[in-house]
Amino acid sequence: MKILMVLTSHDTLGDTGKPTGFWLEEFAAPYYVFVDGGADVVLASPAGGGPPLDPASEGDDAQTDATRRFKADTAARQALANTHELAAVAGQRFDAVFYPGGHGPLWDLAENRDSIALIERSHAQGTPLGLVCHAPGVLRHTKNASGGPLVHGLKVTGFTNSEEQAVGLSDVVPFRVEDMLTDNGGQFTRGKDWASHVAIAGNLVTGQNPASSAAAARMLLSQLQPK
Repeated sequence: MKILMVLTSHDTLGDTGKPTGFWLEEFAAPYYVFVDGGADVVLASPAGGGPPLDPASEGDDAQTDATRRFKADTAARQALANTHELAAVAGQRFDAVFYPGGHGPLWDLAENRDSIALIERSHAQGTPLGLVCHAPGVLRHTKNASGGPLVHGLKVTGFTNSEEQAVGLSDVVPFRVEDMLTDNGGQFTRGKDWASHVAIAGNLVTGQNPASSAAAARMLLSQLQPK
């Protein structure tokens, strides 16, 4: 069982001059769900190498058992520091694909041709595809087999407008995840702000926020288990 995790290479929060990247919990929790489930996890990013970590995700209030486990896991930290270039692995066969969030993906992965092609191919082939928090934003330009937006008519979730407003970045991000998914015809669902909420539409699994990362990963993994 081979699972690809795709992380951002974008490290700047718009024109604010502040750093961004991926959110640690949204990588660490799914990573260990997959590893503990017996998966071989392959890490990739557009630029390869070490993806930028949003420093806010290292704050004390953002730490979980998974993030603490990661920080003590030398092999995992080495793997993260040496991700494959996405273009080099996107054409390979994987049993599932998962995108952690953080604000970074809104700038690079949402526009990345290799990522778009990977998602479209995975969805068409029925490969389980998971995205959490801001990562559903990478579905922005993806198309379904009919040429329409991939999320059209599908139940989806992602970082909500109210959560974006709460972190003060509504006017900084290039687009709001909830608005984009709705504008593209997705059936946007949500739970309470900051509470775990996962939406499932066939092989597409989306999570609302950091609290949803482990649940989304478990749901993705369950699609790979024998029925």
